[in-house]
Amino acid sequence: MSTKRDYYEVLAVNKSASLDEIKKAYREAALRYHPDRVPHEQKKEAEEKFKEISEAYAVLSDSQKRALYDQYGHSGIDQKYAYEDIFKGADFGSVFQDLGDFGMGGGIFDEIFSDLGFDISGSRRRSGARSRRGRDLEIAMEITLEEAASGVEKTITVPRYETCETCSGSGAKPGTKKATCSQCRGSGRVVVSSGFFQLAQTCPRCRGEGSVIQTPCPQCRGEGRTKVTRNIKVKVPAGVDTGSNLRVRGEGEAGSSGRGDLYVVIEVTPHGIFDRHNNDIITQVTVNLSKAILGGEVEVPTLNGKVDMKIPAGTQSGKIFRLKEKGIPDVHGRGIGDELVKVNVEIPARLSARQRQLIEEFARLSGEDPDKDSFTDRIKKVFK
Repeated sequence: MSTKRDYYEVLAVNKSASLDEIKKAYREAALRYHPDRVPHEQKKEAEEKFKEISEAYAVLSDSQKRALYDQYGHSGIDQKYAYEDIFKGADFGSVFQDLGDFGMGGGIFDEIFSDLGFDISGSRRRSGARSRRGRDLEIAMEITLEEAASGVEKTITVPRYETCETCSGSGAKPGTKKATCSQCRGSGRVVVSSGFFQLAQTCPRCRGEGSVIQTPCPQCRGEGRTKVTRNIKVKVPAGVDTGSNLRVRGEGEAGSSGRGDLYVVIEVTPHGIFDRHNNDIITQVTVNLSKAILGGEVEVPTLNGKVDMKIPAGTQSGKIFRLKEKGIPDVHGRGIGDELVKVNVEIPARLSARQRQLIEEFARLSGEDPDKDSFTDRIKKVFK
């Protein structure tokens, strides 16, 4: 008895659904289960789900296959068609239009259908040899807050696989050639029959390549690629933050149909003076009591050196001042953030006799009794 789920259930449509409704349901399901839109740990499950909905669509979008399925269920389809024949005639091109609009055309879809032995249109490949883009790579890069603010070009070391220079990627020893696989006769796939059932699967001898290497390349041992370490220059734009991803095209691993990409994940190291909040930076300065009372200028650090900032008379401890456009540039070019400066008023721990006399005189002139509270308590009340 078949363990497959009902095709109508897979696409979540009624048995009376029109072709347009089936296409719409397939588009929505394909977007929902796109392997690049789910967490890494769910990718394999998403790929299997995508294969399931694609098989359901290939049957229900074909009037002849759908009629057989409606009458006999999965057994009617399995007896009539080999696995690869199910996909023949299915119009995947039109339903992938929406996926392409989301930047999801090709890539994972090519890989999934390649595993099934089909091209993106759903037609059977003539050869079992698969043409694949190289694997994408991801590497972390640490930069300082100053580098994040101004932008920087850095050189990073990337270990990756590249096409073997000795055999030019063929995997065969120079002067020798690959031989046609005797088991699949170059098709890359074999058909396994059991009673009324036929299943086409990847050839186990050549692994779908259609050919085998009789004399492997001594450099790459038949792999067609070798692991090397490359120094790659990466331009980091101003405004990036921790978690930003920079895509360097064509600097991933080599594949039979081109290189993958390199993704550089930015990590901005903590700063000893500044805290970052979006595109603003926050810092603190300490001023003495007299300057807080009388006002004046205080030296403030910025990402581009120190500047003098005016503070008004009577500045309270904890007061925050804003320095316009002294923060981080927006990575998309939408202006520059500010620097927020928090002022902390320093209360002297010790006073000379003269200083104490003057402060007590100040207290009396302010209508306070200097004998009721300690000097420290009074000052704390003022700058609370």
